[in-house]
This record gives sequence, structure tokens and C-alpha cells, in this order.
Amino acid sequence: MLIAHHQTGYRWGLIFISLSILMAAFVVSLACGQYPIPLARLWDAFLTPDPGSIDYVILTTTRLSRSVVACSVGAGLAVAGVLMQSLTRNPLASPAIFGVNSGAVFFIVLFANFFAVGSPDDYLWIAFSGAAIAGILVYGLGSLGYDGLSPVRVVLAGAAISALFMAFTQGVLVTGQEGVDSVLFWAAGSVSGHELTTVMPVLPYIWGAITGSVLLAPHLNILLSGDDIATGLGQNTGLIKVVMSLFIISLAGACVAIAGNIGFIGLIVPHMVRAVVGNHHKWLLILSAFWGAILLLLADIASRLVLAPQEIPIGVMTAAFGAPFFIYLARKGLQHG
Repeated sequence: MLIAHHQTGYRWGLIFISLSILMAAFVVSLACGQYPIPLARLWDAFLTPDPGSIDYVILTTTRLSRSVVACSVGAGLAVAGVLMQSLTRNPLASPAIFGVNSGAVFFIVLFANFFAVGSPDDYLWIAFSGAAIAGILVYGLGSLGYDGLSPVRVVLAGAAISALFMAFTQGVLVTGQEGVDSVLFWAAGSVSGHELTTVMPVLPYIWGAITGSVLLAPHLNILLSGDDIATGLGQNTGLIKVVMSLFIISLAGACVAIAGNIGFIGLIVPHMVRAVVGNHHKWLLILSAFWGAILLLLADIASRLVLAPQEIPIGVMTAAFGAPFFIYLARKGLQHG
């Protein structure tokens, strides 16, 4: 009892620390950019709003929206990674690695080219469709064979589907009309360029799926013991997996709809959090949401400052530290295999 109480206190302490770091990173994100805003003027812009002030205009039209988007997308991708790793029992699973993001990106680029679709609200259902089709293809290919779903086959299927959709996307962009050029920066991953009012209709899909995932945590803990044991304990494993899949599609589709193809957050963050709190899904999901938000906020800040005044696509920043981590995990898995 005493050990359990100590562990609970430790986990709540981690949440408090994570929340504090997230708030600090959010403030830094509001202050940093081509036009730095000192902390004192930052508070003044919110406490005494002046529509004629350049600080107020920059904060309300660009900085606030991109910081909110970075937090939401980072949290959503991290939680999607936890769900995918639990669903497939594969430590290399994530929306980007398994082609779910690439499917959503391809569908959006395709519709932007041929049907002049141009807002996150319009992108949402298109992204859901692309993410769902990519996920079904990967799951189907990974399940081929007499022994059913194989972790190795599902990784290979994810890589193949991701490469296929990326090739299709490049083909559409190369042969596309004018206006598709505006999608290029977004397709590489970006949390900028949206007003808060345009992304607000999409955010409930992200935070609703995150909340639903946390509520599903007790069932995910039981599922860890294996399908047979979970079924023996009275759990409807098929229904749980369907709900998990819907949450993954909702998270990946909504994140791609407003921020493009941002990789590796869903791969890295669950492993980082699992190292400090273990596999208890309640804490794993909550802390993954916090750490994903922090990591993407810091990546966005770095994307603005590294080559200032130019800005690097945030997807490039996450790939820079995510690719080595993926190689490490792959080598570790091969050695254990």
C-alpha cells in the first residue's frame, strides 16, 4: 500500500513538473520569433489589449494560434503513438512510421490540387479518409500469413505504404497546378499560417480522442496481458481494438489536417514516458500528451531561431532528432531478435 501510494505521488509529481515546463515553453513560444516580445510587454498585450499595438496583433494573429496548434498536435501524435504501439504490440509503431500520416497527406494534396480544397475544416474529413485507408492497408498487409499479424511484417508494410503514398504525393505536386506550391511547406510539417478561429473546429477531435483514450486506459492495461487472458476476464477485445483504431485515425487525421506531415513525435515520446512510469496506460497516456506538446513546442521554437529570419519546417526539426532514435530502436530490436 505504501509503495503504491509512493508511486502515485511520484507520477502526480511528474505531471506537475511537466505542466510547469509546458507553460514555460508556451510563454517562450509566444515571445520568440523574428520580432521578439519581452516578457513584460507580453503580459501587457494580454492584460491590457490594444488592437493598435504591434505586440497584440502578432500575438493574436500568429503566435497564439501556432503555439496552441503545436501543443495540440504534439499531444495528439504522442497519444496516437501510444495507442498504435499497444494495438500492434510493436515498439516501432507510430502514425508516421506506419504510413497513416502519409495517407492523410496524399489525400489532402490530391484534393487541394483537383478540387481546390483549402481550409483545415475542409481538410479534416479528407485526412480522416486517407489515414483510415492507409491504416487498413498496413494492417491487412501485416496480417498476411499463417501466423496472423506479425510485428516485422507490419513495420515492412508501414514502410511500403508510407513510401507509396509519399511517391503519389510527389507526383501530384510535380504535375499540379498553381496554388499547390502553397501546400509544399505545410506538407513538410508546419504549425504556422492558421488563425485560431480556423483551427478551433478541428481541435475537439484531437482533445476528444485524447480524453477518450485516457478513459480507455483500464481496458488497455488488461489488453497488455494478451487477447486470450483479456477475453477470459470478460473484455470485448475486438470492440476495444476498433475504438483504439478510431481514436488513432481521429488523432492522426486531425493533426495532419492542421499541421501536415510531422513525424517521430508518436515514436519517441511513448518510449521516453514509458522509461519513467512504465506501462500503466493512465499515466502513460497523460504524460505522453504533456511531453508530446512540450517536444513539438520546443521544435517549433527551434525552427524559428536556427536559421532566423528564415523558418525551417517543423517536420524537418522533429526528423533531425527522431531519425537517430528510430535507428537505435531498430538496432535494439534486431539485437534482441
